[in-house]
Amino acid sequence: MVRAGAPVPDLKRWIEEGRQTVIDIADMLGVPPAAYTRDPMTLIPALQNYVSRLPLDQFEQSDWGTLHSDLMSYVSDFLIQTHGARWIVVDDSTTPRGYRYVIEVEDRDGESRKIDPSDVVMAEFSKLPIDITRMLSSAELTLRLAPRTSGDE
Repeated sequence: MVRAGAPVPDLKRWIEEGRQTVIDIADMLGVPPAAYTRDPMTLIPALQNYVSRLPLDQFEQSDWGTLHSDLMSYVSDFLIQTHGARWIVVDDSTTPRGYRYVIEVEDRDGESRKIDPSDVVMAEFSKLPIDITRMLSSAELTLRLAPRTSGDE
């Protein structure tokens, strides 16, 4: 339940803005929006090249915020397009607004799983340099979407 006086979640707007952000990123990096829409993996090489060239050691807080938002948009859109995930709103009393937007998907065993793409990106920031494929793989593994290997139990 959203706290009284807190902003009301606008899931539709959140979804639209995130999708537009990632399409704009693809376009900025030379990946035609139509190609990206057909296959979100087409953005990986250009996005990896982009983040690899960023002067992260010179970033200010606002730069980190923008990069975080951009990568979060990509991770979520990738999961939506590739695995049929969807955005949902969950209560979170630890946030000022009283809720969070998270991605929900059915895993390989038919169980519902949730992940906050913001957490995925923050985890990647703790393992510099940024690796786009590792970040996407981490999200898939957390959501149990990736195939199991012979040591997984």
